Amino acid sequence: MDQLGMVVLLMLICPMAMATSEGPKEMEEWFYKFNTTSRVTQQKVTKLHFYFHDLRGVTTAVVAQSNTTATSPTVFGVLYAMDNPLTVGPSQASKVIGRAQGLYGSTSMEELSLIQAMNLVFTDGPYNGSSLTVLGSNPVMHPNREMPVVGGSGVFRLVRGVALLTAYFFDVPRGNATVEYNVIVYHN
Repeated sequence: MDQLGMVVLLMLICPMAMATSEGPKEMEEWFYKFNTTSRVTQQKVTKLHFYFHDLRGVTTAVVAQSNTTATSPTVFGVLYAMDNPLTVGPSQASKVIGRAQGLYGSTSMEELSLIQAMNLVFTDGPYNGSSLTVLGSNPVMHPNREMPVVGGSGVFRLVRGVALLTAYFFDVPRGNATVEYNVIVYHN
């Protein structure tokens, strides 16, 4: 694996600082409290838990990079396309329930942080044929990262919510990473 690939992979999964102090339980408590104090009480609440597998060179590929990316400590300017499996368990051999399809790129010159635009496309189970759209900043060096769920399709039409990401596994030599997702959303 080249130096650029290693730095980008480290950006995706290595925890060092806090992006949010809330874990899945605290996020869920906040979510339900918000539900009882707002006008969304007629909407459904769905919680999802799954694992995202970033397999360097297999399910992700460099699309573009700037002429200064290789010398940037944050690999600023690199852009990746992804089609990563989503599984029920942390093992890559776990049942695949969907794909994370989209783009992510390094957008900070000061810290390792990505902009991510992806659809979590469900291909099995009760949400088969539906998707969630996640768009936002992913400060990858933080152990807990919170990203907004801004849309969806199928069962998740008119969705809004939050995804809490936690690094689970990192294989440096191969460049593979597993990230745990706890998602909670409102939808009709």
